Amino acid sequence: MPDLRYPPAERQDLVDELHGMRVADPYRWLEDPESARTKEWSLAQDALFAAAAEGFTGQEGFAADIRGLLSAGYTGPPVWRGDRSFSIRRAPDAEHGVLVTSAPGEGERVLVDPGALDPTGTTTLDYWRPDREGRLLAYLLSEGGDEEPLLRVMDVVTGRTVDGPIDRCRYSPVAWLPGGEAFYYVRRLPPEAVPEDERQYHRRVYLHQVGAPVESDTAVFGEGRKMTDYFGVAVGRDGRHLLLTASEGTSPSNDAWIADLSEGPPEAPRLRPVQVGVDAEASPHVGRDGRLYLFTDRDAPRGRLCVCDPAAPGAENWRPLIGPDPEAVLDDYALLDGPGLDRPQVVASWRRHAISEVTRHDLETGELLETVRLPGLGSVGGLMDRPEGGHEVWFTYTDPTTPVGVHRLDARTGQVERWASAPGADGLDLPAVRTEQVVTASRDGTPVRMLVVRPDDGDDRPRPTVLYGYGGFSISMTPGYSATVLAWVRAGGAYAVANLRGGLEEGEEWHRAGMLGAKQNVFDDCVAAAEHLVASGTARADGLAVMGGSNGGLLVGAAVTQRPDLFSAAVSSAPLLDMVRYERFGLGRLWSVEYGSADVPEELEWLLAYSPYHRVREGVRYPATLFTVFDNDTRVDPLHARKMCAAMQHATSAPPQERPVLLRREAQVGHSARSVSRSVALNAHQLAFLARYTGLEAGAAVQGTPETAQADPLLKGG
Repeated sequence: MPDLRYPPAERQDLVDELHGMRVADPYRWLEDPESARTKEWSLAQDALFAAAAEGFTGQEGFAADIRGLLSAGYTGPPVWRGDRSFSIRRAPDAEHGVLVTSAPGEGERVLVDPGALDPTGTTTLDYWRPDREGRLLAYLLSEGGDEEPLLRVMDVVTGRTVDGPIDRCRYSPVAWLPGGEAFYYVRRLPPEAVPEDERQYHRRVYLHQVGAPVESDTAVFGEGRKMTDYFGVAVGRDGRHLLLTASEGTSPSNDAWIADLSEGPPEAPRLRPVQVGVDAEASPHVGRDGRLYLFTDRDAPRGRLCVCDPAAPGAENWRPLIGPDPEAVLDDYALLDGPGLDRPQVVASWRRHAISEVTRHDLETGELLETVRLPGLGSVGGLMDRPEGGHEVWFTYTDPTTPVGVHRLDARTGQVERWASAPGADGLDLPAVRTEQVVTASRDGTPVRMLVVRPDDGDDRPRPTVLYGYGGFSISMTPGYSATVLAWVRAGGAYAVANLRGGLEEGEEWHRAGMLGAKQNVFDDCVAAAEHLVASGTARADGLAVMGGSNGGLLVGAAVTQRPDLFSAAVSSAPLLDMVRYERFGLGRLWSVEYGSADVPEELEWLLAYSPYHRVREGVRYPATLFTVFDNDTRVDPLHARKMCAAMQHATSAPPQERPVLLRREAQVGHSARSVSRSVALNAHQLAFLARYTGLEAGAAVQGTPETAQADPLLKGG
């Protein structure tokens, strides 16, 4: 390891008085990315990371192995419009997935290829939706890694762009009206119409006529709502009903309305409330049979499916159809009412302690007909049926050693068959692994589960181990194929994924037990999982790492500041870390419903109790810590990692040669979507860092061709 020295960073005596509490913020100057001294400090951190990375043995081998495992590619489930299908497919050697279509007599064609549009790999396909007839395609492309997609409309047969681009459409759904002449969508107000610090917010639902100037679009919903509201919009399968939802930021509850479009013009729908002002979520859908289906956690934290007459959509009229199950969470459903069935059915997918199940039910009574046999203990996603009716459901399946593929369920027989494998699945060199789900008790006695993957070599000695977690926003950590996990395990380590409170693994109560004033439960669950890994002999006591990104990066920050003795290494990617000022940056105002707001005295106390940036203490021997950030991240501002990195570099008692605190910065990429090469480079850096500071001898163990990894310039220090 070369001689490492931390760049100087002025530590200011800046203290805010907030609700009678004194809150220090010595590195606030690092919030400004455009200031000369922030740029100078950032360049010095780039140089420090590059120097440190020279000492990460096994980096190129990890990159080669991850790239090889990612060569499985990807195949998504088909979206049907008559006999025409649309799906995403990534070839084994491709940087991005492409959108393809096929129909009888014409074979398969590529409709949108981000790599062909931008060979640099920084353009991403964020969303797509064909019209009801399959003739037109609406899609969103982000260019240059800016996370600000433009909406366009394509003629599916000719490939010609017939409308757009329309800007300010990030996170917009598209709901086509029958005939393909118009659609509803969501767009932010123009920047000149709102204060500068509110330009990320203020959404409206619009009706757009294809080919008409966007300036003529009619705003049909959103006026008078909170600026942080997000809207969902859909048109029922019957083509007659408009469905609208509104939620404040990332709130786990929503308002919902329905309108019968036959009662008036589509630009002025008569909305009837499904539910308003209720602390629960309800997702409405109108089936081909004209009934209103409600997928909801109202009075059922693990989820249930109800049905009612769309003319009387209030909750007093909801009739339970499926669920709830006391131990499984309802995840998705599909309605089957084709002529080949003895009786109409509903197919439902569930997660039982994070493991997927699929069931078939009578569509009228909800009676359980069968629990469908799946390929293994894994994850199911994307139940897709035919809009015009049928007897088939397509869904994805994956587990720790199975790349995502597509299966088809025939509801006439209950038989499941593989419909499409990942394009490169047959040529994979997979390591032999052993996977088990284990349970431990958190500080308050709550059972916490985690999936542990380790080499299947008959050797049960403690190993260098990575503990990964998230714990927030109702996001569940479920079993799935991961090139990063398999590369680490092939190198001789163990990898554990914890199901922490704050997720949805055990339903909405599980989520709420890890949010707002109960957020500390998430960190207690993580600590309990870490302690169990050591006590059970899975992890070496001197070789345990914690890893997470985004909200999971906050988890990592809390873990290393609350229990620095427990971990030898940590990777915190795109993290939230200053929980006092997080609302001022990125999309932070959307998350106060999850975390609380520093503007409220009681909630500030919650936040300060765990805010990692404010819990850094001088003279503590912190784990070796790597922060990874992305310059175009419009969700979580990189300032969090800058401030935390400076604070830890100042405070840690561990010499940089032994346990460094490092910052890896990446340009022209945002919070999530990225090319394969960028994913390979990032994950190889992270694993090589973790290997170095958990004692994993990765250099000899990782298989692969080093020349493949060396071709990527990001592997030489970012």
